[in-house]
Amino acid sequence: MGLNPQKTSDPKKSSPTDSYLKYSSLALQLLVTIGLFGWLGHMLDQYLNLQFPVFLLTFGLIAFAGMLYQIYRSIDKS
Repeated sequence: MGLNPQKTSDPKKSSPTDSYLKYSSLALQLLVTIGLFGWLGHMLDQYLNLQFPVFLLTFGLIAFAGMLYQIYRSIDKS
């Protein structure tokens, strides 16, 4: 019986599939977070019967800034 050397993969190397899944999940998080915060701001604007969508814009911008920070942290780690 001979030794059958197996390939050992480097855990630090990432495959193209890993990076694709990582960035597609970030895109989905971006869309869902901004959408949810925008919807909450819209509902609050309707509840308070405001003419100008103050909370829609505020919540949307806060969510966008938070997601940009999340993307920056994610890119910085790789």
